[in-house]
Amino acid sequence: MERGERPWGTYTVLDESSNYKIKRIEVLPGQRLSLQKHHHRSEHWIVVSGTAKVTCGDKVFQVNVNESTYIPIGNRHRLENPGKIALVIIEVQNGEYLGEDDIVRFDDDYHRCDTSPDVSPAG
Repeated sequence: MERGERPWGTYTVLDESSNYKIKRIEVLPGQRLSLQKHHHRSEHWIVVSGTAKVTCGDKVFQVNVNESTYIPIGNRHRLENPGKIALVIIEVQNGEYLGEDDIVRFDDDYHRCDTSPDVSPAG
């Protein structure tokens, strides 16, 4: 089973095939993933422990235990844990390509953005 450590917590791949991947994602209290999008996959998030603060497009909302949300392909999104206990979600990815390199980051607390900050011309 593939397991990854990240600054915000951990993920474990539970199952995968050519067009889907199922992960258990644990987000530490007060941490959040980058504001990001994917070109090749959509995601379904099901909260199994804790409370999630979700950004999807222009909307920011809360998802509680036994609730879920859908992140369409190409939508900017972010997962946050505003609580005091670990947030655990099950993520189901669907798409033609599911590699970890299909992440375009727009904002990241851990300085992992793909985009450079705007630099003003000298003058």
